[in-house]
Amino acid sequence: MSGTVDTREIENFEAMAEAWWDPEGAFRPLHRLNPGRVDYIRKHLCAHFGCDFQTAEPLKGLRLLDIGCGGGLLCEPMAEMGAKVIGLDAGEKNIRIARAHAEKSGLKIDYRHGTAEILAESEERFDAILNMEVVEHVVDRALFLRSCAVLLREDGVMVLATLNRTVKSFAFAIIGAEYVLRWLPRGTHQWDKFIRPSELDHDLRDNNLAIAHITGVSFDPLGGAWHLSNDIDVNYMMVVTKEGA
Repeated sequence: MSGTVDTREIENFEAMAEAWWDPEGAFRPLHRLNPGRVDYIRKHLCAHFGCDFQTAEPLKGLRLLDIGCGGGLLCEPMAEMGAKVIGLDAGEKNIRIARAHAEKSGLKIDYRHGTAEILAESEERFDAILNMEVVEHVVDRALFLRSCAVLLREDGVMVLATLNRTVKSFAFAIIGAEYVLRWLPRGTHQWDKFIRPSELDHDLRDNNLAIAHITGVSFDPLGGAWHLSNDIDVNYMMVVTKEGA
């Protein structure tokens, strides 16, 4: 389809597309992770743009792009908080599922089948970009992040989530999640495509982007929930801004 798309990755996710909105299905880990992701996004977007965190629609007025939106698990809460949401995904079946669910939920979300680099060729720019669990799946990280930088307007903010490339992440995210606990189908992730924060920081700076905040995301096996932590050895999220903005 284009320079950043890994066809095998897209096929894997489209094979599971019908399960996007099943909280006990193939995307159960994302459903468990979503409350923490939504809180983190809301908190940092409100802080950056001076929005009222306590209102029903704290993101009203913001134009937000969710890259690799899948079935819309983040698009819908962002729309409910008042943002004008554009959901972008390289999997056509994912987009069909997302559109159908948004219609059922009574939400107006602009879902599009495409990629960041194709959209970057347009005149469109966004106040906020969500780049969640996507960068470790692309084949050309430099092109992908360059496209994100183009799409982000001056004084905009990008929230990015991915996996660290450590021995611990191989044990937890590959062996544990895919083989032992079977949270995810085998082959969902490729450990060699996981990204160390230092590597990501370098790539972002090449595009005039800077990390403003970083946090780890850890799983509590006793409580069965995800929480923010200081441990970035496996999952981590960050807030990224344009330098000089």
